[in-house]
Amino acid sequence: MATNFTFRATPQPTIKRIPAYLAILKELELAGQITVSTTDIADRLALNPIQVRKDLSITGITGRPKIGYITTELIAGIYNFLGWHNTKDAVLVGAGALGSALLGYKGFAGYGLRITATFDSSKKLIGKTIHGRVVAPINELEDFIRQSAIRIGIITVPAEAAQDIAYQCVRAGIRGIWNFSPVKLAVPHQVVVQNEDLSSGLALLSVKISEKLSADSR
Repeated sequence: MATNFTFRATPQPTIKRIPAYLAILKELELAGQITVSTTDIADRLALNPIQVRKDLSITGITGRPKIGYITTELIAGIYNFLGWHNTKDAVLVGAGALGSALLGYKGFAGYGLRITATFDSSKKLIGKTIHGRVVAPINELEDFIRQSAIRIGIITVPAEAAQDIAYQCVRAGIRGIWNFSPVKLAVPHQVVVQNEDLSSGLALLSVKISEKLSADSR
């Protein structure tokens, strides 16, 4: 008998909260705390314990009555859900200020991401070593992706160059793009794009500051 199955994607708000849970769990693990409750996690993040319990259910790890979750088990469950237990190689295109900052961020290793190479079109940057990677010319990008079987591309180029770089990445076999350029990329349906809109983040921060200052002045 056939079984009806409906795929349900994990809600984005849940995915965005998971790293915050992981950070807390790692702190507790370092402090020697063997178990943790949803209430403890919720209190630290000003969330509802029911929401935390629902979010953590996607890991497949269940808590024990009156005991809670085993800290190490929950950490492992989160890593497994996020796929951070297996290192994924990526290329970065755009070795300017933002790209250089990402290259220098050592925290990616803890998230299972390794930037193996970086590319740029600037003659001033090509051949330069940035945080241990020698900047290669753009015309070598596609061959490198194919030969190294890279599946993640990080784009930090100006808006006018972003779409062309995305095309090159997709042609070479990239399946996921982390886009820091201020444009919406057109890619085939089988390619995932995660946009990081810095202007939106700054806009939210500016408005919140204005609202806070306005409230404090009353």
